[in-house]
Amino acid sequence: MIKQRKLTVRDMCLVAIFTAIIAVCAQIQIPQPSGVPFTLQTWAVALAGLVLGPKRGTLAVLVYIMLGAAGVPVFAGFSGGVGVIMRHTGGFILSFPIVALLAGFAVHKGGVFRTVLGLIAGSVVNFTAGLLWFEWIMEFGLPTSFGYAVAPFIVTDIIRVSILPILYKSIKAAMQRAGLVI
Repeated sequence: MIKQRKLTVRDMCLVAIFTAIIAVCAQIQIPQPSGVPFTLQTWAVALAGLVLGPKRGTLAVLVYIMLGAAGVPVFAGFSGGVGVIMRHTGGFILSFPIVALLAGFAVHKGGVFRTVLGLIAGSVVNFTAGLLWFEWIMEFGLPTSFGYAVAPFIVTDIIRVSILPILYKSIKAAMQRAGLVI
């Protein structure tokens, strides 16, 4: 029999904190001509998985999406509602739980190499879901949709995958020094 660990009050607080961090990072944006803004949201989603692990990180992202779907203005540009998810950027949002899950599993397995692989896998899932959703809504065709929804973000994603493991290690060390071992 598998023993299931229940969420503690501390777990719920950590999930709530990372849900808020994701919401704040969604507001830090640079508009793009394609209508798909560059935000720090994806950074925060992956960081939630790295710091909180696969279960709590994914839960933080699911809470974020549910709040946004319920109309709380947590998505980019202080927007909210199911309509935002149904727009051309909805595929990116819907892939976020998998991004956090992959990052969390990768860091849980240990090592920088596995962490980077998990972040790359999350990026592939995010780009694929975002591209397919964008093409489905906009009906531009895959090559044009790729040019609008994926290509402008490849360089920033490489930077994200390079920086997040270092940022995670710094956050983890600071939390350990503060006695906040997660």
